[in-house]
Amino acid sequence: MRIKLLVLVAALAPAASFAAGGGAHLDRANVDIGNRAALQRGAANFVNYCLGCHSAQYVRYNRMAADIGITEQQLIDNLMFTGERPHDLMKIGINRDDALHWFGVVPPDLSLIARSRGADYVYTFLRSYYAEPGRPTGVNNLVLPGTAMPHVLWELQGTQEAVWEGHVDAQGNAQKHFKEFQLATPGTLTPEQFDGFVRDTVTFLEYIAEPAQLKRRALGFPVIAFLVFFTLLAYALKKEFWKDVK
Repeated sequence: MRIKLLVLVAALAPAASFAAGGGAHLDRANVDIGNRAALQRGAANFVNYCLGCHSAQYVRYNRMAADIGITEQQLIDNLMFTGERPHDLMKIGINRDDALHWFGVVPPDLSLIARSRGADYVYTFLRSYYAEPGRPTGVNNLVLPGTAMPHVLWELQGTQEAVWEGHVDAQGNAQKHFKEFQLATPGTLTPEQFDGFVRDTVTFLEYIAEPAQLKRRALGFPVIAFLVFFTLLAYALKKEFWKDVK
């Protein structure tokens, strides 16, 4: 029993440390990768605001174009800024040493971010920047405190400030808890429009994390139907074979 308990604690430890690190409630992203219009907008958002630093090196441009419903010429004209050929992978031109010097860390590849962190995490993270003048980038993030990533979407969202509420515990230590965000400087998008912008972007990230998932899901229904039919057929055949056996 003790061994099982220790295994359970070890399994839950990473989740507990993650919750302690950010402590932020994750909002539901409610993405729909079957929405091609959202995928197309999300692809445009990604190549314009993310692909300068973050690669998606497990995805090819032409595969992405076919899946989101655009032609190769539309791909070349609107979405290819770092690749030279439609069959290239979505890599970046930034030098790793330069990235390490500028940001302190090398920006991670985002091919699998929606699977490793979850769509809700990415959606909440991109909307949770707040002003903190003492930071090198001038901002911090509620979901990932101390993040090295600057708020690249600040022109769209504007600048928001975190409102904290606190109390003094029994030991005399001041404790503070996040209450809400307040918009200090409006951006070019309204809060509702910005949420939609981020949702489209996360929809695209959810897609590239597993480009075949739509086909996999579509294939699941006929497979299940076949298995149900085969089970009924096998049961009827079994009854026919064994009806005279006593």
